[in-house]
Amino acid sequence: MTSRDWIAPQVRKVPPSGIRKYFDLSGERADTIRLGVGEPDFTVPEPVREACIRALNEGRTGYTANSGMPELREALAGYLKESFGLGYEPESEMMITVGSSEAVDLALRACTVPGDEILIPAPGYVAYSSIAQLCGGNVVEVETTAAQEFKLTAAALAKRITPRSKVLIVNFPGNPTGAIMTEADWRPVAELAIKNDLIVISDEVYAELTYGRKHFSIASLPGMKERTVVVSGFSKAFAMTGWRVGYAACGNRDLMASMLKIHQYTAMCAPTLGQVAALASLRYGLEAKERMKETFDRRRCSFVQGLREIGLPCHEPQGAFYAFPSIAHTGLGSGEFAVLLLREAGVAAVPGHVFGAGGEGHIRFSYAAGTQSLNMALKRMEPLMRRLALGAGVM
Repeated sequence: MTSRDWIAPQVRKVPPSGIRKYFDLSGERADTIRLGVGEPDFTVPEPVREACIRALNEGRTGYTANSGMPELREALAGYLKESFGLGYEPESEMMITVGSSEAVDLALRACTVPGDEILIPAPGYVAYSSIAQLCGGNVVEVETTAAQEFKLTAAALAKRITPRSKVLIVNFPGNPTGAIMTEADWRPVAELAIKNDLIVISDEVYAELTYGRKHFSIASLPGMKERTVVVSGFSKAFAMTGWRVGYAACGNRDLMASMLKIHQYTAMCAPTLGQVAALASLRYGLEAKERMKETFDRRRCSFVQGLREIGLPCHEPQGAFYAFPSIAHTGLGSGEFAVLLLREAGVAAVPGHVFGAGGEGHIRFSYAAGTQSLNMALKRMEPLMRRLALGAGVM
């Protein structure tokens, strides 16, 4: 073997996913209740499965157009217009991707040059920082706090903008916090983006999962459609995590064409059967999606209340399917707390520190698991929290 280092420096400095690390640790106990991964426990509706079976039997397993099946883009354009008031031309302003994460990657690679600053609210989804670094960007975290419901404020953003700032990545409803942004919240942020000529990548994969208030996209504000890449997919709201179908939409056709060029060479097209399933979901799965949302809402209310009752203070998540309680009062770091929780209570969660500096002192639970699992997790955690509250230490 040669002594030469074959691995690129930008790859070496990117850590493995913290979420997957703690998912792997959950295998230490056979009876572990896994609340660490954001994966719905619902099955894909029968009409969607039947559509895929028909496509498979008919031999529809070849490539699609690079930008995705035309009929899927057409249906998706109608869905976005009706659901969120977003208007896009299916042929030149939309593309289907291999999950929403590929869409984020394509957008960043299309516009980032080494040294560009990528602004990312923290705590935030773990992939954004790593993808930005792989593209040669310098990550600049923008603080969000529990006191402000983990919303992105214009004041916090303005403090972090410099002449090198190029891209702002936002994710609302948010992972890991469940935070949402209203039109009034977005307006001053949009003004800053326009003033400083920022490209916005808006990950809206949880847009359908808001409770008590309808999702509002920053892209719908004046002057934002052309500078915002809206990213989403079918994994969360439609319970299609393994199908790997996402999409990107943007009014800047040059940017979309550049993203498509990268996609052509790296992925060719999103999985064909996944696209068939996505189209069937838009045609036949909307009622099932609403039923899933109602179930998530019931779990949210019950689980957050349960966390508070056992001594884990938690702000009210208004979207997605995560609870992000504070553990600061335990005196433990979030990584230490997650390991303790796993080994003593058999409950797997994700420590807040993996979501950025602002996540320390918190832990993320997913209430996408079944109600029985959530109730059992609370029951298992209660003795541990009682012992920590009494200062009795750990076993």
